[in-house]
Amino acid sequence: MKEQVKGIRDKGVGKPKPPVRGRPASAGPTLSAEEALAKVTPARRAAFEILTLVGQNKGHSDELLHSALTDGLSGEDRNLATALVMGVLRWQIALDARIKTLLQRPDQKLAEPVALALRMGAFQLLHMDRIPAHAALSESVELCRAAGEPHATGMVNAILRKVASAQKPSARIFESTAAFAERLGHPKWLVDRWVAAYGREAALKICEADQLEHPAGSMFAQVGGEIPLMDDGSRLVAELAAAAVPGAKRVWDCCAAPGGKTLILALREPEAEIFATDVSTKRTAQMQSRMKRSSVAEKVKCFVLDAAVPVLKNDEKFDLILCDVPCSGTGTLAENPEIRHRLKPEEFLRQSDRQKLILKGALSRLAEGGRLVYSTCSLEPEENERVVEAVLADSGFRRVAVEGLVSSLLDSGVVSGELGSVVRDGALRTLPGVHGCDGFYAVVVERSGAI
Repeated sequence: MKEQVKGIRDKGVGKPKPPVRGRPASAGPTLSAEEALAKVTPARRAAFEILTLVGQNKGHSDELLHSALTDGLSGEDRNLATALVMGVLRWQIALDARIKTLLQRPDQKLAEPVALALRMGAFQLLHMDRIPAHAALSESVELCRAAGEPHATGMVNAILRKVASAQKPSARIFESTAAFAERLGHPKWLVDRWVAAYGREAALKICEADQLEHPAGSMFAQVGGEIPLMDDGSRLVAELAAAAVPGAKRVWDCCAAPGGKTLILALREPEAEIFATDVSTKRTAQMQSRMKRSSVAEKVKCFVLDAAVPVLKNDEKFDLILCDVPCSGTGTLAENPEIRHRLKPEEFLRQSDRQKLILKGALSRLAEGGRLVYSTCSLEPEENERVVEAVLADSGFRRVAVEGLVSSLLDSGVVSGELGSVVRDGALRTLPGVHGCDGFYAVVVERSGAI
């Protein structure tokens, strides 16, 4: 128990604590940190610790939710911890805005453990109908106390009581971009970009979709069996790549980890020799283990390689290359909600510099007449259209419109839904909330002659 208390304290503000102020009567009887922690359920303890680590950039939510922090939880507690972590991260901006209006001084800077206790409590009160209000309130107060902030427990108690008793907001006739961005937990600067690129209605749908778990159902006729578990957007990119060069003999998935798209390529190109590489040693090892467990991946060879500087034999060329590059991930905020809190505008240009190097390196290994699929899970033009335009300028490569490939997926029965709206300017473009999957961009490039 003492180690758990120490862990929560160590992951708090990380600064010397201010002198303890007098406790208001509303905070309840005095408890030690150990006693306070004992009154908090295991699921909420785990969620608080994970959210603290995420806030300190010491881990990714998905990895931490599958770490030792949740190993001892029951199935029910694991589900609750997951719901709390993902929900608080999705709604953090909206929760903070709501809490700010209830502070005696709206400009007051809260210690991070206090802010986190308030977010967890407010999220449960506002978004989790099956959680008793008294449990959300009392355990948030005890988490604040256990984290070494006993002077703030009265304030946490009072604010959460106001949240619990407040009237639900009425439907809005019209909202500004700033208003719906805040209501749906997104940075305004990011939503402004989406409005400019895709229009207000699409931007609103993107924000709404980012606040939900992935919907049930699939645009694909074939699911399960040998098909890896993956988002429809990821699978659509992989299916598009396989359709780009039917019967390919040599295939390179150059940013392959964790390997889902590689498995689709192996399934669709059973005669091909497939190379699956990634710059990360750890991720490549995990991918290799995944390939060994699959019956369709016998011809897949996994190894560590930086695709930006591919050290391969001079004559090693490929009929088909999938270049699904690392990116900002703005098309995947539903399952990666913390991205919105960490991302800065300058990140897009930093990513694009790396993406251009990877695309150039991959193109250098494309055989004459071969095709490469460049893709990202980003919604941002700097990482998509502008990367392709910059790299292909004055080169021996040409763009291939994807309309025909999309039609072939429909005609073959691979896709069971309507895909007409996923084509934009000759490229694949899916949008969360508009197409029922993550946001992906993909363009097909062909080597038209010797270079």
